[in-house]
This record gives sequence, C-alpha cells and structure tokens, in this order.
Amino acid sequence: MSNKRAVYVLGVGMTKFEKPGRRDNFDYPDMALEAARNALADAKISYKDVQQVCCGYTIGDSTCGQRAVYQLGMTGIPVYNVNNNCSTGSTALLLARYIVQGGVADCVMALGFDKMHRGPIKSGYTDRVNPMDKHVEVMFTQREMGNGPITAQMFGNAGREHMEKYGSNPDHFAKIAYKNHKHSVNNPNAQFQQHYTLEEVKASRLVHDPLTLLQCCPTSDGAGCVIVCSLDFLNKTGLHAQAVEILAMEMRTDFPSTFEEKSSIKLVGYDLSKSAADSVYKQTGYNANDVDVIELHDCFSANELITYEALGLCPPGKAGNLIDRGDNTYGGKWVVNPSGGLISKGHPLGATGLAQCTELCWQLRGQAGPRQVKGAKLALQHNLGLGGAVVVTMYRLGFPHLTYDAKTPYALSHQPCSGGNLKSEEFFKLIAENMEENGADLVKKVKGSYLFKITGGPGGLSKKWVVDLKNGNGSVKEGDGKADCTIMISDDNFADMVSGKLNGQKAFFQGKLKLSGNMALAMKLQAIMPSNPNSKL
Repeated sequence: MSNKRAVYVLGVGMTKFEKPGRRDNFDYPDMALEAARNALADAKISYKDVQQVCCGYTIGDSTCGQRAVYQLGMTGIPVYNVNNNCSTGSTALLLARYIVQGGVADCVMALGFDKMHRGPIKSGYTDRVNPMDKHVEVMFTQREMGNGPITAQMFGNAGREHMEKYGSNPDHFAKIAYKNHKHSVNNPNAQFQQHYTLEEVKASRLVHDPLTLLQCCPTSDGAGCVIVCSLDFLNKTGLHAQAVEILAMEMRTDFPSTFEEKSSIKLVGYDLSKSAADSVYKQTGYNANDVDVIELHDCFSANELITYEALGLCPPGKAGNLIDRGDNTYGGKWVVNPSGGLISKGHPLGATGLAQCTELCWQLRGQAGPRQVKGAKLALQHNLGLGGAVVVTMYRLGFPHLTYDAKTPYALSHQPCSGGNLKSEEFFKLIAENMEENGADLVKKVKGSYLFKITGGPGGLSKKWVVDLKNGNGSVKEGDGKADCTIMISDDNFADMVSGKLNGQKAFFQGKLKLSGNMALAMKLQAIMPSNPNSKL
C-alpha cells in the first residue's frame, strides 16, 4: 500500500549472552531492563517517549512482558506479548514496525528475552498436541530416529540430504562453525569468545551426524531491544545520522511443501526462507549480490549452509563452493554472522532476532569495532523458528549523506551513552540534584573533590565520576579527572553501601572499598549522601 510510512531503527541494545544460570541476579526483568536501558540510551530518548511495546519470550508465564517493562515506567501503554519459537525476537520487531508503519504510533519498543534451562530444549507440556508433531512425524518417515535432541536431528538430517543430493561434505559444515567461533572472539556480547581450530570443531562430540557439538548453538540467558520510530518522530529528535531504515521485512509460515515433499531441507524452512527473501528483494529492488553483511539463523551449521541457497547467495547445491571460496567471511563477497552467530554468540530464543538487528545496525553505523565490515551499506537478516515461521529483513542507513560519529563506543551494552545499567548512576544524579539546592553549603562543609571509580557492572562496565565540592556551588561530572580523594569500589558494593546495606568502614577493611589521596576527605563522604537513597537505588 502506498500510504505505508517509512520506519527507522533509532536505538538498539542488548545484554551479553550468558550460559543459563551463570550470572547472578540475572532474572528476566534484570536482563530486559539492561537491554532496554541500553537501547533507550542509544536512541537518546526516555521510556516516556515510547508509545507501545512488543515483548517477545518463549519460556515464561503470561504477561512477562508487562513485568519486564514496568520497571522502566508505569506509563499505561499497550504491551503485547509475543511467542513464535526461535523467530520470536524478529516477530516482535515485525509487529513494532507494523504499528509505526500504519500510523498507530510514532515510537515503539521491541523487547525480547529468555531465561533458559541448561541442555536441550524440552516441551513444557505432555497433555496436549505438540506444535511440532507434523514435523517430527515427517522426519521419522524419512530417517531413522537418532539419540540426539530432536532439533539437532532435524537440521542434521537436512545436512545429510544436502550431502546426498549435492555432494557437500562434513568439512563444509565444520568450516561454518569454525568461521563463527572465530568471528565471536571480537564480540564482547558473545557467550563464547574462544577460537577453535577446524580440527577441534570436527573432533568435538558427535551430536547427530554430521553435526558435532561445536556446530550446535547453546541455550542462553539474555535480552535484546530495538526502538523503531516514524520520520515525524525522527524529525523531532534530529538524530537522523544514526537512524537505520527498515527497507523491507517479510514473514512466512509453513507451506504444503514443508510436509508433502518429504524433504528434510524443506522441513526445516527452506521454502519459507526463500519466499520471504524473494519478496524482500522484490520490494527493495536489491538482490543478494548488493548485500554487504548478513546475520542469519545458524542454530546449527547445517542450517547456515542451506540458508545460503535459500537467500540466493548461490544457486541450489553450490553452498559448498561458496564456503570453500571464503565468500562468507572477511575478505570474501559477504561477511555472514560477524557477531559469531547463534553457534558462538548464543541463542536466548526471544532475544536472538533483536540481537541480530542490533549487530547489523552497529555494522551500518560503523560501530562494530574489530568486527566491523568495511564499507557496509546494506544488511540482511534471517531469523527462523521451527513450527514454523521465518522473518527476513533488509536494512540500510536512512540518511547516508549525514555523518555518524563512529567514535561513539560500540557494544553499548557495556558503554551506554547515558542512563546506562550501573546501579550507582542514580546516586550521582541524586548528588547533582542535592547540589542544586545545597551546593554552596556542601562546598563550605567539605572543601574537597572526589573521583569515584565504579567497576564490575554488567558485562564488565566501568565508569568514573568527579564530584567537586571545593569550587563554586559544586558539580558532578561523568568521566576522569583530578581529585583530592579517589574511591574505588564495585557497583554492587557501592549501591549496598549507599543504601545502608554495607557499612563503609567494614567495606574498607574487607577490601571491598579502596581509598587513595586525602584520607580525611573520605571521612566527609557522609555529608554528600542523599537522605533517602533507597527509593532510587
């Protein structure tokens, strides 16, 4: 329809993906809050500017979406809960785009997360029809049942079919995993950041022939967030240089061919992916050869291989040649999964599609640090969920003639622009508010300056603040600087100390609090403490 509005990604954010249960105090509201704050900071807006939320997750009770965003603000806006298997994150983004595109709202948040169990994913119900029953039935009419997880068998069988039909070999699948693990070394948000040799990939435990363990994605905890907006909203913010336009976005669900053609390749979504990609190319006027960087759904290395062909990167049966030429990595025709993909970055189902979008936006802005794909101008995303649904999306900078400051820290989940994810940030806001009323009195009382070094935030985030109480009416500034007294403490310990849970003297003797410089000034810290920090921290 000609009256559809253009939709732009204004802000993106994510958490580091973690092994389930590895990170303390990382329940789904915590991970959702971290990702959402990062996206809001990137978008340079507040949650009050968000008019609707589409929230995706696959493991959890009803209305987890509301619980996840209430901590951002109780603004009464609509919150939609989305579950579409592994394509949940992209489905939430698709709905957010529809809302803006149709003129219902001008600024919408797509938020996705999952707190997963370790090991293979299992069905949550045994007293009703499993939505994958048709897929499994078709698979076992074609192949003998193995011992591996059902999903590994499905994608492994697709790999077997490709080898039988086209002559690809196990090394092609292993090379994909080798590439993705190598890419993830440069991604601080990845669950795994270890480089494996090709031989190590091949020698890891066999899960379902031809797939070894290092060719399979892990279960993960984590969250991703994307904020989309209209041109009208963008004009109000003036942030055109960072806006990434969603050129086209298409979802497909299963066709009759999924089941009727008795093909393992089609059973895991080949026709869905091809149809969605073809539609995206038709809408945009671009084709696969125009694309520079791709994030695609490599839940298993076999799926990445067959998806090369579904997306039109090569003709059917020629994916092995593409891999052997190195056309899927740096120096080749495309860079596929610069983030490390699901295999190495991790796969919290509800967050994956939004993390893919986040990576591609960083790439198009030139913010991907050592992962940066040189000259990336056009990006393609593929997010697949069995059962089945796939979302294919194409992005480019909305206003490429404007200069975006690529020096802005990449991986904003570790270095947010403002309002980041350190608990202690609220404390320094309270000090600044206190100074507006009592700054002159505090300067007379303290007559000194402090440098706070706060460490140990989520993902290793560290920040510094200078509190000046020796000049004028005082000031609070984020960043490094000279001071009379330096305080070094972790974010959690600092929040506990400010809120009264941790005694400062005890913290010092336990080594949790380190001081240097004018020790007499340290004794005056109480003078700048807010009277009621517990309501904020």
